[in-house]
Amino acid sequence: MRKRFVTQNPATVQARGEGWLDLEHAATVGVTSEDKDFPIESSLSIECGLGWRAAEPGPQTIRLVFDEPQELRRVSLVLEEDEMMRTQEFVLRASSNPGGPFRDIVRQQWNFSAPTSTREIEDYRVELSDVTVLELTIVPNVSGGAARASLKSFRLS
Repeated sequence: MRKRFVTQNPATVQARGEGWLDLEHAATVGVTSEDKDFPIESSLSIECGLGWRAAEPGPQTIRLVFDEPQELRRVSLVLEEDEMMRTQEFVLRASSNPGGPFRDIVRQQWNFSAPTSTREIEDYRVELSDVTVLELTIVPNVSGGAARASLKSFRLS
């Protein structure tokens, strides 16, 4: 049996100001692919950064495994694309058990079309309790092709 002690310190879990979760201290992140110049930490940080980008085309998954079950009230996503026209889809799922089952929270498609439609901002009010895993799957182009998934910002409260 593997065991670890988790220090609970609400001051380190809640970020200043907006009440965003400090994911660096509250969760472990898993990602299917990552461009070395755009690491996942950049999109999950409380501070604004360059964001995350996949190293390869095709569907990508970002999975947050929380140290302690979370009560989530808000999910904020910012996605950007200023290079190519494409229709992107993402699915956000949650589970109260690390092995699943997952339930869909939202499934959304967005048409990126530079120069007028390059930024998708999604802000959801939710009532999720006992969340141990939150999973975001991004299909960067529902038509296929060489598009790579990216995520400017992913915040939770």
